[in-house]
Amino acid sequence: MSTSNNGSNPSPESHSLDPAIAQRLKRDDNGLFAAIAQQYDSGKVLMLGWMDDEALHRTLTNGRVTYFSRSRQEYWRKGDTSGHFQFVKSVALDCDGDALLIQVDQVGAACHTGTESCFTDRQLPAVIGNRPE
Repeated sequence: MSTSNNGSNPSPESHSLDPAIAQRLKRDDNGLFAAIAQQYDSGKVLMLGWMDDEALHRTLTNGRVTYFSRSRQEYWRKGDTSGHFQFVKSVALDCDGDALLIQVDQVGAACHTGTESCFTDRQLPAVIGNRPE
């Protein structure tokens, strides 16, 4: 089954994504993999989204980031409704093939709550470790 804009389920098969890239991807049971957005010039982690092959193809070929919404079961290109765009600067696949790091030029807030990052002011209490001297 192929994925379309009408909200159908994602599929690990895509007629658009380069087969050499598709072969390297490890997908979950729903055909998705994690995509971490990072501000290219500061290194700040902005958000975690989900992609399938088609969303990655769109991201690699149009210069803006497209995600797959698990709740709405449809594609969304960051900024189309909010005006908070993500312009692609680089895309890298991690060593296991199950996550992407997308360096972006973020315009406006990255988080749907209006914060710069989805991790802003959401720290959890944790014991801080120190490396041995």
